[in-house]
Amino acid sequence: MHLVVGSGPIGSSVARLLAERGETVRIVTRSGGGPEHPLIERVAADASDAHRLTELAAGSAVVYNCANPKYTEWATKWFPMNNAMIAAAESAGAVYAITGNLYGYGPQPGGLMTESTPPAATGRKGRIRSRMWQDALASGVRTVEARGSDYLGAGAAGVFSAVLLPAMAAGRTAWAPADVDVPHTFTYTGDMARALVELAADERAWGRAWHVPSPAAITIRELADRYAVMTGQPKIKIRRLPRFVMRAAGLAVPIARELAEMDYQFYAPFILDSSLTERTFGLTATPIEVALRETAADAEAIAARRM
Repeated sequence: MHLVVGSGPIGSSVARLLAERGETVRIVTRSGGGPEHPLIERVAADASDAHRLTELAAGSAVVYNCANPKYTEWATKWFPMNNAMIAAAESAGAVYAITGNLYGYGPQPGGLMTESTPPAATGRKGRIRSRMWQDALASGVRTVEARGSDYLGAGAAGVFSAVLLPAMAAGRTAWAPADVDVPHTFTYTGDMARALVELAADERAWGRAWHVPSPAAITIRELADRYAVMTGQPKIKIRRLPRFVMRAAGLAVPIARELAEMDYQFYAPFILDSSLTERTFGLTATPIEVALRETAADAEAIAARRM
């Protein structure tokens, strides 16, 4: 049995992947939601309740941390949830597999990040993610973290889904909080899910973080153009939103403040190197066209439901 905490695009993909392999899965969310499958049990529970999570993890081979608290609640939500999942994994004798990101590295010269890049984050969210990982390592639990960049795929939230897709649907200019002409790595949600499952099952992976195989870095402008060609839509104009705009908005709007803290990821090259993971485990990145097609199908489905 496997315990998956969180039913967003990563948690749902992990649960479905495991179920399709014949594994039984218990997926935990506050609402009790998640994908439907005969081998997936959906449970409503508070992921920060260590006692309840320990009960639910009994018999699990792996505890997957696929949770995603609100951006504005990281400082209060993440540590209790991380501690509860560590405790649950320890009690079950399970591997603790963490859905990670690149925040802990902070801004890097040239924007290139490998697994040997030292953590240099000075912002709140980067320090939170670094401490979560260190707490997991220090616990003595067998643990592994899969680190990916901004997501593409069904249900993925980010600059592409929040800024570019609405502009395309409306046929208007997109004002992106980014330099749209510098290379940026995007990670397919399906690749993150596959990496988590494979790394959790391979003892060679335990005790360190690995980068999820991702397509070659691409500019936001090129990404939008390729999406437009694929879907038969006119290419839209994309303008760079000056950095001061979000920072000024952050003085009054909490989510703008949180986004502005991480804007270095989008105003300079931001490149993930996943070659070590690929060499070690034989994993490869899904072509970016697959992620774009899935994103398009998801956007069409959402639009149809609104009609």
